[in-house]
Amino acid sequence: MMVAGLLFSCTDDEFQAIKISNPEPEIVTGPFEAVFTGNYMDGCEIGGITYVRIEFTGTSVQLGNLTGYLEFPEGPGDAQGHIVTANGDVLYISCQHKVKVGREPNHPKHVISYWRDPFVILGGTGQFEGATGNGMTDDYNSCEDENSHHRWRGMITLIKGDTKKQ
Repeated sequence: MMVAGLLFSCTDDEFQAIKISNPEPEIVTGPFEAVFTGNYMDGCEIGGITYVRIEFTGTSVQLGNLTGYLEFPEGPGDAQGHIVTANGDVLYISCQHKVKVGREPNHPKHVISYWRDPFVILGGTGQFEGATGNGMTDDYNSCEDENSHHRWRGMITLIKGDTKKQ
């Protein structure tokens, strides 16, 4: 009864003073590296543009095991997709894709086409809410299999802590 009396006897100003405030979120920037192998799926047409879809699995030092997909428009335009971590958090990504026939001198001999283009991190869910970042892709197709092979390196900025307002 005494506690209830104290709560109901506080003015609005006094009640605001006893609310617990959230600490400021911490912004952390660090390296991002992901290695994954993609399986080409059936394409689809959206708004007159044909898209190639790649579903992939891989790993990242920062994220652990991952799955995801990328949709590349045939012709100009950026690929859009996402990475899903083992705990279900999603990282939204976008990248360019200017495929070149052949290989670079530092590529394995089985490379038949490649693309090295910028990628961008566009936020996400869970631990990736508000995430940003960017880097470069180092991707290729091989004559040894029908998969796409990807190594992405860059930086990621994450917001740590409770960012929800009370």
